[in-house]
Order: sequence, then structure tokens, then C-alpha cells
Amino acid sequence: MEPVIRLDGVSKRYSGTYALRDVSFDVRPGEIHALLGENGAGKSTLVKIISGAITHDAGTLSVDGVERRFATPKDSAAAGIAMVYQEGSLVESMTVAQNLFLGQEKVFNNLSHLNIVARELLESHNFHIRPEVTVGALGVAQKQMVEIARAVHRRAKVVILDEPTSSVTPEERLQLFLSMQRLKRDGIGVIFITHMLDEAFSEADRITVLRDGAVQGTLSKPEFDREEVVRMMVGRDVEYGRVPPGRAPDPTPVLEVEDVTLLPVVRNMSFSACPGEIVGIYGLVGAGRSEVAMIVSGIMKRRRLRGGKVRVAGREVRFRTPRQARKAGVVYITEDRKASGFFSHFSIADNIHLGHICGSARLPFLLRPGERKSLAKRFVERFQVRTLQPDRAKLVELSGGNQQKVVLAKGLTRKPLVAIIDEPTRGVDLGTIVEIHAMIRALADEGVAVVVISSYLPEIRALSDRILVARQGSIAAEFDPAEADDQRLMFAAVH
Repeated sequence: MEPVIRLDGVSKRYSGTYALRDVSFDVRPGEIHALLGENGAGKSTLVKIISGAITHDAGTLSVDGVERRFATPKDSAAAGIAMVYQEGSLVESMTVAQNLFLGQEKVFNNLSHLNIVARELLESHNFHIRPEVTVGALGVAQKQMVEIARAVHRRAKVVILDEPTSSVTPEERLQLFLSMQRLKRDGIGVIFITHMLDEAFSEADRITVLRDGAVQGTLSKPEFDREEVVRMMVGRDVEYGRVPPGRAPDPTPVLEVEDVTLLPVVRNMSFSACPGEIVGIYGLVGAGRSEVAMIVSGIMKRRRLRGGKVRVAGREVRFRTPRQARKAGVVYITEDRKASGFFSHFSIADNIHLGHICGSARLPFLLRPGERKSLAKRFVERFQVRTLQPDRAKLVELSGGNQQKVVLAKGLTRKPLVAIIDEPTRGVDLGTIVEIHAMIRALADEGVAVVVISSYLPEIRALSDRILVARQGSIAAEFDPAEADDQRLMFAAVH
């Protein structure tokens, strides 16, 4: 079948460095084509060229056999290419219906008629979303469904899904997969970017692997082999599995959370963590895991009466600010690195230095450039951040995996008593996942009590010395990792 999109020998350079080198890639009508690779492999650059966000330096891009060069995303959309970004591109203050028909409005619009047409469009894809609701009130997966419906309405020939399942529940993930299959049946090509190999193997018709800006190979479904794909992605064998246990935890808890309550999301949450121990907390979105972490670390405030107790090293605490928690030895590393994890337009060195200053007993009167530079160099090496100029490179220019490493470095410049790490490998490639897991285990081996919050079952099972399951705002079950399996953990989270 003739490809709807074909790239031949496409290259793109930034400051003399190749982001893409001689890439050939195509998508056929009615095909789900997965694009795999580590962070920084060139996936984002490739789809930005296809979607018109940037232009290529060499090679050809053809749509339906006609060579094209898109100057803007509008040109790409007019050619039938729809891009569904990981962060979304909807106007959150507008309703679902208004977003669906944005840019196609008539001079005079009947809002009731617009809602009726929008409801018919959404229900034709089995999307149970009210068209009159503002987009800001929707979850991540629902926003992606609205973008998919908008792409189909605009008669897209190709839909590009950038990490669509990185922040969704298992039920929402299944709904997105059903949407992809529906697009496939309608003859629409789908480019599916993911870090989850299991998702690619189950949903894709073909897989293309990028490494260091070059195509390592394209495999059709009968050729799918996990070990081969991993080798193509990282250039080496990577064993993603149980992290070997480290030092034996101390028996006395350093963090004790007792009956913490912040209605309606947290209800009598209780757990503890000991020095040298990794406590994994699993649960579905809305189970209160992140909220209790933010209460412990001073970001959110529990109520004064019957709000529960938090003890650090045997002393009852109630932090008013995250800085107070940092000074007391409690660090919270957020799940949303782009919104609250770093300053995107500051350099790597600036971000790490600011994290170091935040944890100091008192703020310095003068900043020392030499200290900033040496601190950045030390933690860039320790956390294996891939960059040539930590003093100049802005965080927004790094890949997702390297951004996550900088967020970890920023929070851990001073050794804490307790480190709460929320979704440590969200949007991170397989090779970097293994590196981050090793860093977390090394942190526990230094005597830090580590609490890992994750929605990814293999990660919880690989890292944890003890697994807790949160449900409806409280801890519903506790498991030994040797006895826990995916079915038991999911059952505890749901029932």
C-alpha cells in the first residue's frame, strides 16, 4: 500500500550537531506505526518536522506521493496531519465543543447546535465527554480523546500521538487503545510514540527504532522481539527487572504518617518508612498518594483538628512551607517536572544550585559562581546527565530523561532523611529507567528513607522493599514484593 507519509534521507542539525541523520520513515493508511527510542534519540525532532513545527535541512518529505515542506503547523494540518501533544494543545478556558470546531467557526454561531454536533461526533467514537464542559475540567486522557475527535473531524490522514499513556489510569489507557484501533479501521495512519515496549508490541503493526538521530531498523509484527528492540534502542543489553536489595533497613522509622486527613482526597492515611528502606506506594489516579506526599512536605496543609500527625525522626512536625521541610530533611520530588519541578529557561547549573540553596539553614548573602559551577559539575556526573555545557544548557533543551535526572539532582544536593519521589520515571526511556532505579537504590543504601509513588506496576515491584496500596484516600493493603503480583496489587487498588 502506498504510504500516506514518506521521509527519505531527512536530516536536521542544531549548532552543527545532528538531531536527525539520513532518516527514512513512512506511514501507511490504516496502520499503527510505533516510534521507539531513548530520550534524545530524535523522536520529537522527527514528528516536529512532520507536523510543521520545524523544517528539515536535507532529504524529502512526501504526503500522498507529493513532496512537501511545511513552514508552519497550519500547513501540516491543511495537508491532513494532526499532532496530539503529550502536554496537549487545547484552550482550557473554552468548552469541549468550542475546541472541536476552533478555527472553523462561522460568522454567527448557534451554541446549542454546536453542542449537538459535538456530542454526535464524540459519541461516534464512544467518547463519553459532555461537550459543554470546559477543557480545564477534563483529565489528561479525556483531553487526548477530544484532540483525536478534532483530528478526525478535520479529516486527518495521519494522527501523531506523543506519549498518550504516560499520565493515565489503566481504564483510560484501554480507551485510548480502542480509539487508536478505531482510527486504524477508518483508514487513518497513526504514529504512536511510547516508552512502554509492551504497549508497542500489543498495539503496533510496525515499529521503527531511533538511536542518536539515526534509524536502527523497522520491524513488522511477526518480527517483534523484546531483546532485539532493546538492543536497537540502547545499543546494549538492558535487564529491566527487580533491583537487587541493598542494606538492611534500620528498625526505627524516620517517617511516621498517622491518620492524616485532607478531605475529600486523603482519609486517615497511615504508613511509615525506615532508614535504608524503599517503600513503594501504588494506586490509581485519585487515590490520595501525591496529596499525602505534599502534606508531609509542606506543600499542602492538613486541617488542625483531626488532621492526623506526621513525625520525622520521632518529632511531630507540621511544615508551613516546602523550605521548612527541606531544612528538616524531608524532600518531595514532584511527578510533574515541567509544571513544578524546575525552571525551564534556567541553566542546569542554576537549577541545581537553587535546589542546594533551598535546603540550606540560612540563605547566603552573596552567590558564589565557583561553588555553583563545581556543584553542578559534581551532580551532573553523579546523576549521569547527558550534556556538554551544564553551565549554559537550558533545561528546556534537554530530553525528558535528562530533565528528570536534573530534577532528582536538584532535590538531592543535600542528603535528606526522607526522600519522597513521585512517579520517578514518567516519560523516561528504558535505559534511563534502569539508571534512575539504580540511583534510588543507592540513595537508600546511604541510609535515606525513600518513598516511591508510582502508577506503573513493574516499577513498584522492581524497586520496593515493601509495597503499600492506596485506595480512596487511605492505605488499603501491604505486600511483600516477593509475594505480590500484578493481579493482587490491582485488585487491592480497585476493590
